[in-house]
Amino acid sequence: MRKTEWMKKIMIIVIGSIIAAYGITLAMYAGFGGATLAVLWQGISKTFHISIGMASLIVAVVMLVFVLFYDRSQIHIGTVLYQIVYSFCVDLFAKVHVYSTHMWINALLMLLGIMLFAIGTGFYAAASLGRGSYEALTFSLAEKNGWQVKAVRILLDAVMVISGVLLGGKFGICTIVTILISGPIIQFTASKTKAVFHI
Repeated sequence: MRKTEWMKKIMIIVIGSIIAAYGITLAMYAGFGGATLAVLWQGISKTFHISIGMASLIVAVVMLVFVLFYDRSQIHIGTVLYQIVYSFCVDLFAKVHVYSTHMWINALLMLLGIMLFAIGTGFYAAASLGRGSYEALTFSLAEKNGWQVKAVRILLDAVMVISGVLLGGKFGICTIVTILISGPIIQFTASKTKAVFHI
């Protein structure tokens, strides 16, 4: 791979990770429940009395261990880069969001957040230099079995949410909307990004 091609992919991963992190925090704190993985993080945090950050790290490690044995081609430098940038930005953005006293405005912010999260996810996934833990799990199952990414994502989202709720996580409108729209947006964004940037 040429140096320019390598740098282009790195930039796509970084930008996508930032967009995804901003989107997930915007949606998570709007007051309508957690996005899919956030529900699981909350449940693990409450059950085992650990921080949300530690819970998210544990979930990521478990997913990556599975992918390492199932389809290690999904893991690359981008996997590590994504986790660092994403985790840092989630903590950063969580401190700067300002919401309205009007529920309908917050609902629009939640929807915007979910869309940005899915767009950012599809964007960095298109670089094909490894994916974040959840995306690596999604794409490994889809590509290995010839399944559609959006179908796999919807199924995994449902599993994560149910597990999270059983552990005490907060289910809400945000959760449902994330399950319904994130998969198709991720698939669409990833394919368009590959076409536009020729990667």
